[in-house]
Amino acid sequence: MTPAEIAALQAAGLYDPAAPNAADRLALIEWLAAQGASVDAMIASGGRGATLTGLAGDLALRGPAARLTLREVADLAGMAPERIEAIRRASGLPPAAAEERLFGPDDASAFASFGLAASLFGEEPTLHFIRVVGSALARVAEAAVSLFLVTIEEPLRAAGGTETQLAKANLQVMEALRIIPPVTYSLLRAHLETAIRRMRSAREAQSVDLVRMTVGFVDLVGFTTLSQALSVRELADLVAEFEAVAQDLVAARDGRLVKLIGDEVMFVTVAASAACDVALALVERFWHDAAITPRGGLATGPLLMRSGDYFGPIVNLAARIAELAVPHEILVTDELRLSAGETGWRFEPAGKRLLKGFEQPVTLYAVQRGRA
Repeated sequence: MTPAEIAALQAAGLYDPAAPNAADRLALIEWLAAQGASVDAMIASGGRGATLTGLAGDLALRGPAARLTLREVADLAGMAPERIEAIRRASGLPPAAAEERLFGPDDASAFASFGLAASLFGEEPTLHFIRVVGSALARVAEAAVSLFLVTIEEPLRAAGGTETQLAKANLQVMEALRIIPPVTYSLLRAHLETAIRRMRSAREAQSVDLVRMTVGFVDLVGFTTLSQALSVRELADLVAEFEAVAQDLVAARDGRLVKLIGDEVMFVTVAASAACDVALALVERFWHDAAITPRGGLATGPLLMRSGDYFGPIVNLAARIAELAVPHEILVTDELRLSAGETGWRFEPAGKRLLKGFEQPVTLYAVQRGRA
């Protein structure tokens, strides 16, 4: 780098030749310059070491093409800027300032594709679909950031790694993330095939969005008390373990983990017996774990399938039943008992319960493995 460029970085507070880390910082600056980062880009990065170490990764994420303003990308897409902002809002992204250069040329074709989808499905249904996709992608993005921070940056800093090493790690990870789009497309195709098959197996006659399935809720007893005794990281590890085991068990039995609600998982299966198997497998998996004590409730009936979620009285019923179960107990409805059959299951009467939101008492059973 030229003396003038070094002077500019000094003036911006990015380099102090008298600082203890001066040699490391200069090495970082020279490495960034070799990656194509300009002095202006370094200054714009914010002047903080932690931000400067991520600059090469940021540039790789944005790509080499010139960045566009909202108006410029709107003109390329043939859409009004207000419509693009509506799409971004639906996907969970913040507003773009008028002169902010946030967009790449590829974004224009993505926005134009929305227009094609809206002409087929309608504007509001398409925006609602974008909300579902945006919510999922926001979680993927934050999971990727967390993965880097926990598994790479934290160990590197603990080992006394230099700023240049951290910057190189940022760049390597960003380049590795390029595998996400093709992998995501492959997984999406497989999930679409599974979702179509599941819907065809469960759809009620003469209905487009009512399916006959079993819905289950399994939560952890004493989670609130436990959360006060554990550190935030210990609590996060516990919930992550519970979610991971639940996801694997549900998928292995051809069901779907719909969502994680704090310490509770909601899942659906086409076969009632599969739901019993999932819930009992969760209980069995953590039977000897003092920290994780599952209990749950299952109900079979018509569910409204909408936007990747399920709604209706049967969903509410399963949730209410789960609240009544004691540790290591799975309560089910009489309709589930009849649907699951007695092969492989034992249904012990658990009485009639008057549940909030339901006018008539509900007959319940505790399901266990074994013959009746």
